[in-house]
Amino acid sequence: MSGGTDSSVAAMILQEQGYEVVGVTFLFHDDGKEHLDDARALAERLKIRHIVYDARELFREKILSYFVDEYMAGRTPVPCVLCNNYLKWPLLAQIADQEGIRHIATGHYVRTVRDNGRIHITTGIDPDKDQSFFLWGLPVSILERMLLPLGEMTKTQVREYAAERGFKKVSVKKDSLGVCFCPGDYRDYLRKQIGIDAISPGHYVNESGKIIGKHEGYPFYTVGQRRGLGMNLQKAVFVKEIDVTGNRVVLAHLEEMYKTIMYLEDVHVNYPDEVSDRTVICKIRYRKQHTPARVEFLPDRKAKVTFLEPVNSVAPGQAAAFYFGDLILGGGIISHAE
Repeated sequence: MSGGTDSSVAAMILQEQGYEVVGVTFLFHDDGKEHLDDARALAERLKIRHIVYDARELFREKILSYFVDEYMAGRTPVPCVLCNNYLKWPLLAQIADQEGIRHIATGHYVRTVRDNGRIHITTGIDPDKDQSFFLWGLPVSILERMLLPLGEMTKTQVREYAAERGFKKVSVKKDSLGVCFCPGDYRDYLRKQIGIDAISPGHYVNESGKIIGKHEGYPFYTVGQRRGLGMNLQKAVFVKEIDVTGNRVVLAHLEEMYKTIMYLEDVHVNYPDEVSDRTVICKIRYRKQHTPARVEFLPDRKAKVTFLEPVNSVAPGQAAAFYFGDLILGGGIISHAE
């Protein structure tokens, strides 16, 4: 229970369905304290037990440090993917075990379905809110316990549900956008975390290595970026590569950004035969680039992905997810592309 609309309505629905609901609010960072009062007030109104779990130290170790380290390594982090798959859901399961509770639930806009006796996460019915892309790393042991009451609803229906039951404040709450601990410009966050002098200006170069301009420091750029470069070359250019050692950012035109092969690390797939034996759809952005691909598993939780159509702006550090129809089959973190 974050105190927001989605988790609040999820709790209401489960209670109306006859479940004995226990609310859990994670304290991941100091800025999250403002949501705590809303979650507590809702729990009191629903007359449910409310647990507050202080995960700030764990969040700092697993997510905040990773976020900074990835940018400093010239990669583009995906904190929401890591948080969901390796922190939030496992912590929910841990607390449920301690409390002797079977099911765990959230306000995610996804569903679970069984296909040939196997359980999968599938997309929510609201295409604008579907969050399956962020949950490819969950094991079967968690999928078997999930309750997802919002998967069959649209956001409009969720707001109407809360309003009809007299929860006006809940029904009009704004959606949280971006990274929870860094709602503004991530560059300001980096400067604050590592010191303003730790990032120095460098050079833009073309693919031949020729200097074509100056940039503010390589951690402030991501592969595929077009806006905010401060360059006017008469034709749109994109960040193609980040050279950490030389503090250089390689720029290229769109036609030079396409890749046909991508390598992944930290790969998670619950049923490998469903991926290796067929053409799947690979997404490398939350809302973009649904591309047919073939996947070859490699040792050490790595994989080689061959796109059947060229894909542009494959950014190291970002997530890739495998789909077959509406089913999410797994995914991994992009290492590099060629």
